[in-house]
Amino acid sequence: MVGKVRLALTPLVNHWWNVPLYVTARGLTTSVMPYDHGDVEIWFDFIDHSLKIETSDGSRKELALKPQTVAEFYRLVMAALSELGVEVKIWTMPCELPPEETIPFEKDDKHKSYDPAAAQKFWRILVWADEVLKEFRAPFLGKASPVHFFWGSFDLAVTRFSGRRAPERPDVDPITREAYSHEVSSAGFWPGDPRYPNPAFYSYAAPEPEGFAASSVRPKAAFYHPELKNFLLPFDDVRNAEAPKPLLMEFLQSTYEAAANLGKWDRKALER
Repeated sequence: MVGKVRLALTPLVNHWWNVPLYVTARGLTTSVMPYDHGDVEIWFDFIDHSLKIETSDGSRKELALKPQTVAEFYRLVMAALSELGVEVKIWTMPCELPPEETIPFEKDDKHKSYDPAAAQKFWRILVWADEVLKEFRAPFLGKASPVHFFWGSFDLAVTRFSGRRAPERPDVDPITREAYSHEVSSAGFWPGDPRYPNPAFYSYAAPEPEGFAASSVRPKAAFYHPELKNFLLPFDDVRNAEAPKPLLMEFLQSTYEAAANLGKWDRKALER
């Protein structure tokens, strides 16, 4: 819902980089977005459990994050934006959910839970992962995405680019075509779905070079998931490690090297 507001208010950035949210010291934010009378920012506070909406003229609204229906939360969010002078229309269908769970926001009286402890725990994982992913991103000289949170797939991601266009993919939808217009090696944290119902760190290459799935990557707990076409490192293996950060960095670096070497990236020009 909040992500769709950002999508509606911001200009398209390559690979949909105007869509994600960003980790903050208290939650997640849209960052600053333009509207007719100035700028607006929406952010989730998972310490006080509230949604804050602030504009550049000093006005603000605050909504409690608590058990309530999706329909009621949608009504409150859109009313608060309107009261602040932010007139925006969004497509109210949820994205990347099973068909039986896809109910327009304004009609969804089925989903009404909010678990403060779970929300805060998930955010604290994002804070830690954000720090490591930013450190991993830092020495790369080529084009790289920010570390950002995609609210559809619910993953925190960072993406490196070879600098070359990817082969055309006429058989895919326009969203995927724009996302993967250029060769990438991407990694991040993901809470899982029915295909792999456990939280994990992931890494993939698109297009996937020949031999990537069979690459020897580190640490030993990492494995290639053939359906997801991702290398995965279970979160529990990282969480329970004596040195979690070096373990995760080893995974990020070794999977990137597999993608870059097999894809014949110009590593000398791209890396510091």
